[in-house]
Amino acid sequence: MTPAPAPAPGHRRRVPAAGPTDDPASRCDTSDVADTDAAAVAALLGRDPGGAFRVVVREPGGAPVVIANEPFLRDGTPMPTRYWLVDPGLRAEVGRLEAAGGVKAAEAAVDPEALEAAHRRYAAERDVLIEPGYTGPRPAGGVGGTRRGVKCLHAHLAWWLAGGADPVGAWVARQLALERADA
Repeated sequence: MTPAPAPAPGHRRRVPAAGPTDDPASRCDTSDVADTDAAAVAALLGRDPGGAFRVVVREPGGAPVVIANEPFLRDGTPMPTRYWLVDPGLRAEVGRLEAAGGVKAAEAAVDPEALEAAHRRYAAERDVLIEPGYTGPRPAGGVGGTRRGVKCLHAHLAWWLAGGADPVGAWVARQLALERADA
């Protein structure tokens, strides 16, 4: 998505929902990632993402908006962040919100029990992808790798855009006048 000017009061921007073939809970497989997606995501991030991923939300023109990462990078390093916001316009908007005190404002606005439950759901969704009996280092924490509070509004919005029940992601979307196409 290209950066858009702030909407007029009362107007909201629609963001595509995760598609039916882009099941966010499914395992990632590098064979599932088209070369064009791998190149597009690397260009959007300014680097290789480091591990297997699937594009789970796209803009109407097909460009990646959110990717779902495997729980481990290619070198075996645990990857706590399941969902990454890769759209540069949305990343910039969320960055401005964070710079204006958005992390503290989100923590103050969201019910702490709902946030704690969201962290548990996020971790469970990621951890179910780890092979049973795996004994090495594991990813830890919930959204953005934290167990409590809010660390990264980008990660919360990414999960919400991918269909997650994230109260912080929903809060961020309201601040940016976004709505999911499935809502």
